[in-house]
Order: sequence, then structure tokens, then C-alpha cells
Amino acid sequence: MAHKAGYVNIIGEPNTGKSTLLNALLGEELVIVNPKAQTTRHRILGLLNGDDYQVVLSDTPGILDPQYPMQERMMEAVNESLSDADILVVMVELGQRPERSEELLKRAQWFKGPMVVLLNKVDTGNEDAILNGLETWQSQFPEAKVVPISALHGLNVTELRSYLIEHLPEHPAYFPKDELSDRNMRFFVSELIREKILTIYKQEIPYSTQVVVNSYEEAPDIVRIQADVIVMRDSQKGIIIGKGGDALRRLGTYSRIAISKYIDRKVFLDLKVKVDPDWRADADKLKKYGY
Repeated sequence: MAHKAGYVNIIGEPNTGKSTLLNALLGEELVIVNPKAQTTRHRILGLLNGDDYQVVLSDTPGILDPQYPMQERMMEAVNESLSDADILVVMVELGQRPERSEELLKRAQWFKGPMVVLLNKVDTGNEDAILNGLETWQSQFPEAKVVPISALHGLNVTELRSYLIEHLPEHPAYFPKDELSDRNMRFFVSELIREKILTIYKQEIPYSTQVVVNSYEEAPDIVRIQADVIVMRDSQKGIIIGKGGDALRRLGTYSRIAISKYIDRKVFLDLKVKVDPDWRADADKLKKYGY
């Protein structure tokens, strides 16, 4: 039997459910999910492997009008995903209107290959709203397959997975079959810590932080991790640490629990907070942090 492999790249606006979909298709909690916008900053590949196929699923940052260099790098990752997609998945949500999604439409209409448009969160609406949404997006993409879905609750996820595998081109696997992603464990640990920052802190703080994992050491009985939380100003450092260090201890506890669950190992986590002024706007610093 011929082997199939290809890139299935997911694009959409912030909070439409792209990361939730990737996790659902993989059957693994690979990428972080949070209600706050801009949770996904990087393009992350998840590998769905079978004996005769490999689906390279690509999660991307939510499409937005960039306001500073870090967001420009995020949109470059989205544009890259348009250039190498074998199948493009366009994620929209129930109630979303094309006339308010210009940046998404511009990118999606540039793509000339096979496309699937997913109307997500249909569990939140009635039949009339769903039918109206399907008709609206089918009119925008007449050649695309438009599908109602609930990534959170699994509606049509199995059918979508089968459809994507069926429509992959014949090709050898792009990555080793025993891998789940192109990213290493340090990356996912940093993402887990950043998700807890999104959960615990308010306003601009989560969007001004970067997490760097400096060491990841495995011992027989424990994994020892040292990571830095990078902020842009001394005032932000004070907020991250909190009065008497309470906020930082809370962040450390929540992060340690999440990492331990993720790797199924006991974890010792050492968190430090450092200031790197205006790192989001400096090209060299962005490169250093992987953007």
C-alpha cells in the first residue's frame, strides 16, 4: 500500500479553536490552550502517524493586525504555513462574519490548493445559526469543503481526521514515526509555564513575558528544571514576583504540577524572573527567543 504524507496547516483568528483542534486530531494534549488571545506564538507541528500515513498538523498563531515586531514574526509564521500546505484548514467560529475577517480572508484566498473550512463551536448555537454560518462561508470559498465541528466536544473530529488522511498526497514520512512533534521537551515546558502566566496574571503582563528553559536534567527519581521568566520592565518583574514572592510561588506550583502531569514524572522547578528591556521590539532578541 502506498504511503501518504503531507502538511495540513491550520489558520484562523485568535481563539477560534486551532490549538484545541490540533490536540483533538492527535488525541494528545500537545499544545497549550487558554481563553486569552495570542496564546499560540509559534508555528508548532504535531505528527499524526499510522502505518501508511503521516499527517503533519501545523498549529499557527491567530491572525491579527501586528502592532509590534513580535506580532510581525507571528504573522510571518502564518504566511509560511500557506506556502507549504498540502491541505489548508481555515478555522472560523459560529457567528464570525467574513466582513470582519479581512486579514483571514486575504491569506486564505491567496492559497490555491485543497481547502477545508471548519465552522467551529457549533455546540453553542441552534440549527438556523449553523446553517446560516455554513452558507455564509461556503459562499466565500466555493471550492472548499465546509464542515460544522466542535473541536472541544469532538463533533466531526473523527470524520475530519479520516478525510484529511484520505486526501493526503503519496509521499514518504517527513519525520520519524516515533515522534509527536518537531519541537523538543524544553519548548513544551516553556509553553506550559507560559500558559500558567496567561492564567494567573492580568492585562498586559502575559503578553510581555517570555519563558526560557535553561536546564532540563533527568535523574532516576526526578526531573530538575531551571527556567527564567523574561519581562520587559522592573515594574513587571515586581508583579510576577508579587508581595513577598507569593505570586511567583503560585506560578511555580501551578507550573510544576502541569509539567509533572505532562511528562508523568516528579518535577523540581526553579523559576527566576529577569528583565530584558523591550525584547518584543528588538530583532536580535526575538531571534534569540526563537521568533
